[in-house]
Amino acid sequence: MVLSLVVVLILAAIALPEFSRAYRIYQLNSSASRLAELVKLTRFEAIRRNALVSLQVQQTGANWLAWCDPDLDGIADVTETQDPILAPISLLPAGPPPAPTAITTALGGGAALITLSGANATVKFDQRGAVVFPSPPQIYVLYLGNAADPDFGYRAVVLLPSGVTQVWSAPAGGNWNRVS
Repeated sequence: MVLSLVVVLILAAIALPEFSRAYRIYQLNSSASRLAELVKLTRFEAIRRNALVSLQVQQTGANWLAWCDPDLDGIADVTETQDPILAPISLLPAGPPPAPTAITTALGGGAALITLSGANATVKFDQRGAVVFPSPPQIYVLYLGNAADPDFGYRAVVLLPSGVTQVWSAPAGGNWNRVS
């Protein structure tokens, strides 16, 4: 009986760190997917209403809140679709994630990414579902990860001028790969 217990404890000690790592990666993937879906929902809401609709991103303490803001008031009303991004995942400024060279190359090489994450941001979609930009059109990106613990990698939600959303993934210090 004692020998069986020792074997179970050894197996648990080996499996627990890997389970914890898999759970953190799941949290990161889930946060990126939810944020990308909220961007798409905001775009489709603009098309459905045939009106300007904005996506708002605001820091709330250590966490972030993103929401579809069809009334354009900049306030997260209870009736508006919201997505909290909770610790240990955070929206990061451009510095911590790997350089976006692979993303810019895949998007045509000359495109510069404008980082929206790491600060409060607003993105407006017009009646056609296209992003309303200052001139010239830009490519927006929101980086997700944990700057204090980069071992779980990073995710990037890329928003093209047409309103199309892409999700990219990169390990710490690695290259970006398109996920969806």
